[in-house]
Amino acid sequence: MNIYSIDEPSFVKKLNEEELVQLASDIREFLIESCAVTGGHIGANLGVVELTIALHKYFDSPSDKLIFDVGHQAYIHKILTGRSADFATLRQYKGLCGFPKMRESEHDVWEAGHSSTSLSAAMGFAKARDIKGEKNHVVPIIGDGALTGGMALEALNHIGSDKTNMTIILNDNEMSIAPNVGALHNMLGRMRTNAQYNKFKHGAEGFIERLPQVGTTLRDLADRFKDSTKYMFVDGIFFEELGIKYIGPVDGHNFEDLGAAIKTSKEYDGPVLIHVITKKGKGYHPAEHDKLGIWHGLGPYKINTGEVLGTKKTESWSAFMSNTVLDRAHQDETIVAMTPAMPVGSKLTKFQNELPERFFDTGIAEQHAVTMAAGLAAAGMKPYLAIYSTFLQRGYDQLLHDVDRQNLNVLLGIDRSGLVGADGETHQGVFDISFIAPLPNITLMMPKDEKEAEMMIDLSFETEGPMAIRYPRGNVQGVDMKENRKPLEIGSWEVLREGRDAALISYGPTLYTVLEAADSLGKEGIEVKVINARFIKPMDTALLNSLGESGIPVFVIEEAMLTGGLGSMVSTYMNDELYTNKIQRLGIDNEYIEHGDVDLLLRDIGITAENIAQRTKQLTGASYEENANR
Repeated sequence: MNIYSIDEPSFVKKLNEEELVQLASDIREFLIESCAVTGGHIGANLGVVELTIALHKYFDSPSDKLIFDVGHQAYIHKILTGRSADFATLRQYKGLCGFPKMRESEHDVWEAGHSSTSLSAAMGFAKARDIKGEKNHVVPIIGDGALTGGMALEALNHIGSDKTNMTIILNDNEMSIAPNVGALHNMLGRMRTNAQYNKFKHGAEGFIERLPQVGTTLRDLADRFKDSTKYMFVDGIFFEELGIKYIGPVDGHNFEDLGAAIKTSKEYDGPVLIHVITKKGKGYHPAEHDKLGIWHGLGPYKINTGEVLGTKKTESWSAFMSNTVLDRAHQDETIVAMTPAMPVGSKLTKFQNELPERFFDTGIAEQHAVTMAAGLAAAGMKPYLAIYSTFLQRGYDQLLHDVDRQNLNVLLGIDRSGLVGADGETHQGVFDISFIAPLPNITLMMPKDEKEAEMMIDLSFETEGPMAIRYPRGNVQGVDMKENRKPLEIGSWEVLREGRDAALISYGPTLYTVLEAADSLGKEGIEVKVINARFIKPMDTALLNSLGESGIPVFVIEEAMLTGGLGSMVSTYMNDELYTNKIQRLGIDNEYIEHGDVDLLLRDIGITAENIAQRTKQLTGASYEENANR
């Protein structure tokens, strides 16, 4: 079938099973070829081809609400709803979003980039439907990994208690990004393989349905018999005990089985869960046999070999941070490492292999991870919690209440700080400074290179109280690690370049853009001081006092939100101390930044050497012409 000819999903209702199988094959071929150019979440999507087709065959989108958890498995949904022609722009600047997006299609009824939200959203959709007296179906699609999130369990509790009518699709591929962990994962594993229980269950239900309707005693007795006997076959029928009808396991790559399960689910009043077994990466050998999560989401690749293109020679920031912590852990038995379901993304698999008894993957459970780290610290350990900036948002109360308030020795490695590019607004790591800075006890840092990062790690393990090191997506600078540098002192900034006409303050990778702007200004006779604000909190008040007394203009540039960012803190301090310096700030101004190449996004924001130089000229005013003649 010509995938580009698809403009809406109703056509699948007319296809027979043979035609459905061919459509699935054509979509897989399209996905493999398209994502080889753009990159993307190829593994997750190859696993749900038949499932997504079946959902559109037996439900009526957009009247029926298909709610994708996380959304990285929604590519097939996008294809079936007429967006194939846009796949050349997938996750590209101004192009097709890698997650569901309401502005793209009426079929995208819910936007997500974080896991475990679909069931709560579905409860909202279902209650709104019931209040309005409508009859549409609500269908959340959630993975077995996302089911470990506390929010998903809270929603299941509410759904089962209220007997709310919806069809929950549990997409069980034994993976989220990395292999899943935990008791829920083990429970699902038993349910996958327990054919005896399913054979018994269906037989018992058929027997009960055939019982005479005269009186209830016999039927009640049979119901109780079924409920008690099921425990002989499965260790706890988790969903049915919550009040949610369980159907499965179902082969997620078999249209006949999928169709039967979905049609059966429609016959019940109340919540139904269809347990669908799929194979992540199905149909493409490198993705299908990936056990580490490499093919969950990646850049362009060679179709024939699966080789990922464009890899850099230097080590990634994630690998550098994790490997440095591992080196220190070999020297200090109190150091442990942990992450919420991201051992691959945060490059902690080496730590996991070498020191398995001191490594913890909590699954998709950020709140639990943060408070567990606090518990470890309270018990005398030194936990290193590697967590993406965008996911740390989910554990904010735990960071405030459990870690910072108790002033515990937890080191946060805030991965993917700053703009991350292709994953877009749900993943940009630009909010953490604004929500961490108000916490009284925490020290917040961001290194300009890996040597400074190593020094920050050592400082953190030697210091009492919570510490946090932000580091970007991408690769380290490749500096000389044997270089002797002055030891770090908490709150100390570094003057990288002297100047008397203005002070440019920044931190992290943005410093290199600022230095480029300083070079440009220097050629015009404008001398600027460049300051590495490596400690975002606490600030170097001695240096700020010196700037205040000099009276020179101050320009703060940061790849983060302006509201609550370093620039806000600098401006507030200077104002409170009654300094009269002109102060300018450059950063992200109260908006969500969508997906695209980071350099293009930075250009839109204005964080370029050319714009910084121009803004500095405007800030210095007429005096810069006089300075040029000094």
